[in-house]
Amino acid sequence: MTDDVEFPESEESGKRTVSDGFFEREVYLSAEETAAFLRSVADSLDEGHELTISGDDWEIPFAFAEPIEVEVEFSSRRERELELEVEFTERTEGGGIDVA
Repeated sequence: MTDDVEFPESEESGKRTVSDGFFEREVYLSAEETAAFLRSVADSLDEGHELTISGDDWEIPFAFAEPIEVEVEFSSRRERELELEVEFTERTEGGGIDVA
């Protein structure tokens, strides 16, 4: 089951599916919008190993493996900043040992 997780104000029409290459998007959200987004991600994690992250004109369907890397970074060099990064790796089929 794929759970869709959308950035606020997403539209459903004309989305480009990102499945290869490099894609990066940075958005600025209110605390309320960020909380809603993170809740959607958490709900998707609870429901399975697939999720779709999307914006106004793009979507990224992704089947992920465990463990999920969570990185916490704090810096006070220029200004005090706390960064949270969640990194998913692609789930691959198989990977077990077969005996014939």
